[in-house]
Amino acid sequence: LKLEMPTINLDGEVTVLATVPGVVQSLKSCAVTWQKLISRVLEEQLKKVPQGNGPLAEIYLWREKNATLSALTEQIKFPEVQKVLEILQEAESDFTRDLQIVLSDLRKHHMEAQDNVKFLSTLERHLKNLSTGTGADVISNTIPSLLNALRMVWIMSRHYNKDERMVPFLERISWEISARVRRVVDLQNLFREDRATAKIKVTEAKTTLEQWKKCYFTTCIQVEESGSERYWKFDVKRLFEQTDYMASICQELHDVFQVVLEELYNIFIPELTTVTEDPKGIDELQREVNIIISPMEDLTFDPFSMESAHDWALVMEEFREDVTVDIVKQIFVQNLKNPPLYKNHPPVAGAISWSRSLFHRIQHTIIRFQEVEELLATERGKEVKEMYLQVAKKMKEYEDQKYRQWRERTEHMLPLLLKDTLLTVSSAAEEPVTTKKSICFTLNFSPEIQEIIIETKYMEQLGLPIPEMARYVALQEDKYLRYTSKLKAMLDRYHKLMEMMNEAETKLLDDYVQELWRILKAGHKRLTWKSVGIGEFIVQCTQTIGKFELLVHQIHNISEEINSKLGSIESTNLFKFPHSKNGDKLPGAKEFFDYVKCEQVKDVELMVRKYSAIPQLLIEVEGRVANTNSGRSPKLASYYAYWEHRIYQMLTQLIVKNLQAFNATVLANVPLLQIEAVISLPEITLQPDASEIEKMTVQAIQDCVEVTKHFVRWMHGTCIECPPQHVKADEVVTFSFYSDVSQSPLIAEQAVLITGNVHKLLASLNKCLNQWKKYDPVWKSDKGAVLDHLAAENPACVIFDEHLQFYMKVAQEVTQQTLIKDEQFIRLQLAPLASAVQENAKSWVMSLGKLLNELAREELFRLQDEIQVGVLSL
Repeated sequence: LKLEMPTINLDGEVTVLATVPGVVQSLKSCAVTWQKLISRVLEEQLKKVPQGNGPLAEIYLWREKNATLSALTEQIKFPEVQKVLEILQEAESDFTRDLQIVLSDLRKHHMEAQDNVKFLSTLERHLKNLSTGTGADVISNTIPSLLNALRMVWIMSRHYNKDERMVPFLERISWEISARVRRVVDLQNLFREDRATAKIKVTEAKTTLEQWKKCYFTTCIQVEESGSERYWKFDVKRLFEQTDYMASICQELHDVFQVVLEELYNIFIPELTTVTEDPKGIDELQREVNIIISPMEDLTFDPFSMESAHDWALVMEEFREDVTVDIVKQIFVQNLKNPPLYKNHPPVAGAISWSRSLFHRIQHTIIRFQEVEELLATERGKEVKEMYLQVAKKMKEYEDQKYRQWRERTEHMLPLLLKDTLLTVSSAAEEPVTTKKSICFTLNFSPEIQEIIIETKYMEQLGLPIPEMARYVALQEDKYLRYTSKLKAMLDRYHKLMEMMNEAETKLLDDYVQELWRILKAGHKRLTWKSVGIGEFIVQCTQTIGKFELLVHQIHNISEEINSKLGSIESTNLFKFPHSKNGDKLPGAKEFFDYVKCEQVKDVELMVRKYSAIPQLLIEVEGRVANTNSGRSPKLASYYAYWEHRIYQMLTQLIVKNLQAFNATVLANVPLLQIEAVISLPEITLQPDASEIEKMTVQAIQDCVEVTKHFVRWMHGTCIECPPQHVKADEVVTFSFYSDVSQSPLIAEQAVLITGNVHKLLASLNKCLNQWKKYDPVWKSDKGAVLDHLAAENPACVIFDEHLQFYMKVAQEVTQQTLIKDEQFIRLQLAPLASAVQENAKSWVMSLGKLLNELAREELFRLQDEIQVGVLSL
């Protein structure tokens, strides 16, 4: 488009040229041409509509309008055109007013196109993604961004902030989304694709349609909250009627794939593959699936068109009928041998209920199918009806067979089951023996009776005739449940009671056990589930067990008291040691062992008192079991022996544990007694010496073992202590546990360990005295002989000095030695030895000093005599 320029010369002033008629006329003619051209272009642009149904077509239209109007607007701005307009304005031509109106329209429409292009261009990227983008993620991200951009256009634009502009534009977006769904969900090819992939496509398409509507309403709220005076109150039906309908179609297609993939392929085909080697069954099922979905592959109408809604509804109805009958048929065939049961349903009635539920399912479906005559009249409709009749017939045959088999078995088995005895015995022995604690009575109520009762109830609910005996037993269900519950509780008490008793108690209570078994034998030998005395039997057993329980608990209480006394005796410490006096002052060896012996005497007195109380407790048991109090009941002979053996075990453990504790004390690095190192010419020795300490240790061990002499044995078959026996006129023997306990290898082993460890300890202490042997000359040398020898030789003073230095060094050195040696449980005091060595060394120093003094005086007197003689000779 190009404006025609005037051919005359326009050089000169505007005011001058406006007065020249020829110039004005020529320019007017040119302006008329401009006016016509601009008016025509504006008219054409206003008539133009977007070339397409999508939103991009509207953007392209405004871009084209903007380009056209911009070309004209730019030419109007040319200096030459502006001078023409000025000349005509100056000439006050009538034509100028009409031309200005056209130019004003041009500017207005150009500004509108320019503004629209600017704002709509912000949407272009999102709209292109919507139209040609690939991937569900792209679309799910595009729709929210697009609507957010539209919200900004609505707020800021001067032209797209009105319903008449925004609603058609939103309709175009809705059309674009619908078109995209149509391209993706192409039913001509959809069912020929991989079905899992196709299902994903349908799901994504439905999600896109729903997201478009959801994001729209979210944007409506955001527009209101932004404070804008213009809200989005658009006609929702115009925007979403089509997309909502398409979303419902996508949901139905999703359901189709769900059924095909999960209920047919994923369920039945793997089961067929597993249970049959014949691939024909699998091929047949796949063929049926293909037949079911074939109408959707060959549609003659657009399923997404609302005008075709009735046709699509017929297709879906036919699919549902096909699928329902086919699925029910497959479920029935696959589960004939092991049908799934409802909770708490018995096997047979449950199978019949399952079969009936499948029948009702297809019956309900076929009734709805018959209501649509168009479907029933088709070939496929006739096939479905025939399949329904075949399946229904098989289900009826299945139900009849199940019922017939149950009735025959019930009529045969129920009388036999009711003849069973109430109890069975696990032991093969005819007569229970008390030594066999494994004797076990078991409830003999067959689970089959309970099953028959349950089957009978459910069969009656199903409207099936019930055998008379089964009906009678079912009516007695509460009674049977009450009997079995009480029998189970009674047997649990019985078995728990038998488990509570040890072998000694079982022998002790043999009469009571035999009486209980005699009563229980009635349930094992005589009473059946048809008997009338079951209730009385349960009462008698329960009462007998209750009395027996009471007796056992009483005996256990007495046993616990005896065990408490035995435990108290066994835990007695027979090696109680004295505490150190004056802090570091420990008792000597004799004092230590005397203290241990003294404490043992006190403890033994208390132990014997507890032991002496045991026979009276056993006499109490005798009173409860045998109704006597003699302490010598034959019925309790084995029970007395049991406790006497327990006492022997307790005493053995008492001695062993105490000897183990004493041995641990010997080895522990905690001094408990002290001994001294002394000079016993000519050697250094321990005081008391090692042999004495070892004797004391052996005696302590013997004293510990001899504690058992105070525990007098009972006379055979009684709990009465044996009186002292006079073997000879002057010899009395008391039978105690000592003779047996002292022979225990465990005790002998501990005694050897203790004496060995003490011997090693004393040897080690003796060895540490060797370092004092370097001082032997101090006490081993004959002082008189040494001094006489020195006096006879009269040596020089330096010789005396050497001797004096040696003994003074010894006296000084022993004071610096370690005077206490702690090793294991003995403390060795070296102070007496050091004191003796020091005293001997000092004695040597005094004797040598005295000898030196005497020799020096003699020498002095001799010198004095010589001096006097010399003086006299002068």
